Amino acid sequence: MKNGHLMLRASIVAALAAVPALSFAARPNANALAGINTAESPRVAQTIDARVVSTLVHTHPSSLSRATPKALVNNAMQMDHLQLVLQPSALRRAQLESLIEQQHDPKSPRFHQWITPGQYGKTFGVLDSDVNAVASWLKSQGLTVNGVYPNNRTIDFSGKVSVVNQAFHTQEQHFQIDGADYIANATDISVPKALQPVIIGVMGLSNYGAKPMAQPARTGKWNAKTHRFDLPVTSTSTAKSQVPVPQAVQTSGVRGLVPDDFATMYGVSTIRGNGVTGQGITIALVETGIMSATGWNNFVSQFNLGSYGGTFTYEQPELNDSTLNNCIKPYSLIFGADDDIESAIDVESATAIAPGATIIDAACANVWVEDPPAGLPPIPNIYEGMYIAANNLVNSITIGEFGEEYAGPDILSASFGFSESETTDVDKAEVDALWAQADAEGTSVFVSSGDWGPVTNGVGLDVNSLATSPHVTAVGGTDLVDVLDGTTSRFFSPTPNAVYGTALGYVPEIPWNESCANGVAAKAAGYASAPAYCAFLLSVDPQGYYLSFTASTGGASTVDIKPSWQKQVFNTAADGVRDVPDVALFAGSNDGNTAEIICTKNFRCTPGFTGEVNLTEGTSVSSPLFAGIQALIDQGLVMRGMPKDQGNAAPALYAIAAGEYGVRNGTAPASLAACSADNSTAANNSCVFHNITRGTNSTECFQETSQSVLTPNCFFFGEAAGVAQIGMTSLDPTQYGPQSKAYSAQPGWSFASGLGSVNARNLLIAWRALVNAPPAPPQAP
Repeated sequence: MKNGHLMLRASIVAALAAVPALSFAARPNANALAGINTAESPRVAQTIDARVVSTLVHTHPSSLSRATPKALVNNAMQMDHLQLVLQPSALRRAQLESLIEQQHDPKSPRFHQWITPGQYGKTFGVLDSDVNAVASWLKSQGLTVNGVYPNNRTIDFSGKVSVVNQAFHTQEQHFQIDGADYIANATDISVPKALQPVIIGVMGLSNYGAKPMAQPARTGKWNAKTHRFDLPVTSTSTAKSQVPVPQAVQTSGVRGLVPDDFATMYGVSTIRGNGVTGQGITIALVETGIMSATGWNNFVSQFNLGSYGGTFTYEQPELNDSTLNNCIKPYSLIFGADDDIESAIDVESATAIAPGATIIDAACANVWVEDPPAGLPPIPNIYEGMYIAANNLVNSITIGEFGEEYAGPDILSASFGFSESETTDVDKAEVDALWAQADAEGTSVFVSSGDWGPVTNGVGLDVNSLATSPHVTAVGGTDLVDVLDGTTSRFFSPTPNAVYGTALGYVPEIPWNESCANGVAAKAAGYASAPAYCAFLLSVDPQGYYLSFTASTGGASTVDIKPSWQKQVFNTAADGVRDVPDVALFAGSNDGNTAEIICTKNFRCTPGFTGEVNLTEGTSVSSPLFAGIQALIDQGLVMRGMPKDQGNAAPALYAIAAGEYGVRNGTAPASLAACSADNSTAANNSCVFHNITRGTNSTECFQETSQSVLTPNCFFFGEAAGVAQIGMTSLDPTQYGPQSKAYSAQPGWSFASGLGSVNARNLLIAWRALVNAPPAPPQAP
């Protein structure tokens, strides 16, 4: 097609005509594995001698190198549900990647031929004999083997600290970072040399791990005069008001976005009328805390979403036989506590887009307590409840008339982040393998790209290790630019409608960036450049009050290679490694003027917003929003007689984007400019993607003057309080400009916002064309 508009291949009317929905079970498919030969000899081929050991490098968290060592962990403390991670052979890993590539190729006979956890374990996991050899060794050391996952890649085991220390030749110790206490193995671990070929390491020896990608919730009260939420006056807000920062547009209070706003902005409203609401699709949000049914029901009632028929449940995901019992119930709701805010964000964001879907708050506790507080029972240590929940879901099976079936969710969203530089080799390898397994089983996984911009201070350019797997879709964050541009009246109604929505259509976006390095904000404030704006702020704020590192994370992985599907779109980086994000949706605003409204158990949403509500920001908003969009795509395919599960969404997204933006080494089509996020809504009526070309996710960075080693990727421009140099993230620390800042938005793909945001209606049309979905049947007269 000359203009590259893939979505125009189908008639809009025909593409959106509703037909009866069908239901498909996740049946095992022998054809998926036909011709795949992974037969091999056992790799544990020597006698196991516990006195002859090999050290597993990078199994001690390097992030603790800056920590202060404290007391040793009590030898008598029980360490429950540690995860020994096994390494499949190179042959099996290569065959798995080949299978997944074919599963995403519409021309392949294996296209969308998904497998089950049992099939994965037998074909791509570690041989039973090798698994048994490792399990027998664990038992010989006095450790308790709780069970082996169906994937033949993870062994769940427990034991006292003294036994763990002896078995793995290390010492559990307390460490302190920024006043917080953590536990970790003080050295790299060692295992018998005979077992080294099949062992990567142990997850759970350290509790320094991933964090939710949400900013602290703010509590606002509705102002009927301004139609915004007023925030309580605090010492922080008082201090900020005393700093004379010019603004292009003065705003009062916070604009709260509601489900109707997201549906209007991202092209969801137009397909809801055709019954595309996510019905029949299951979205699991993996958490460490609980969202109550009370809070969810209040959210659904407040925004009139109940008629779409969606359901909500809290689940402690366990393996089918429940022998492991490694998902500990979070304590979020004990003693009348409010809903866990991260769970509430995830659950309600997904519901906002797909109100007809089955929503599961899949939560396992993320705790490690030697001496529990008074009134609480002893708590077994669980490393990363989010990981335990995801692993249990991905390995869930049922037995039916077709044999073993995968019983996990259609879609999974994880709004957690941990930088690659802080992640041990074993943790990274296991999370990547888990996401690959989910992909091979047909589950679409979405992960927040992160909230720290392009750098982790003291390390340099860094990305979220949970999001860089080639088998997930990394979702970055955007900001609505109408406030900075002074164009709010064009895109928002001055008064809310019956369901509190004010958005009139798509609203132009820029990368979410709350720092002064945001060039769009700098120009709105009257400055020629971000460096000039940052320098001014530092001059009136020598203590560094305005210093901010909060922005959508993007960048290049130092671990994962670039998948073939990411090489095909205009302006994707020719760097050979996995780059993030893939797409982006709303996350927050530069000056806090716009946020998502969240209803919780204790901060209920009331008619007319007569009470206080939570206002939230972060890429924790973005990922579940896109999970909701995927639920619409899945149901929309079922309505055409297609199976619902799509596996990782990214290969399809990039294939569709190549038609709209052009290929990496080709000539850009006219649709590349036509689909710019800065064009009018009329120009974007047929675009799948909103190409974000303004702004940056470059943030401020700093280095304490007492440090002898320079902070990498930081262009320094000033000093705060005589104790720290202040700068902005740059690929070249000697200069800061459009080509060197890390990173600028640009036509096509960018590190700042990936492919951009999407129009769900047009995405569904394009996706149906990509997978050769049959046309809608003629309507009855």
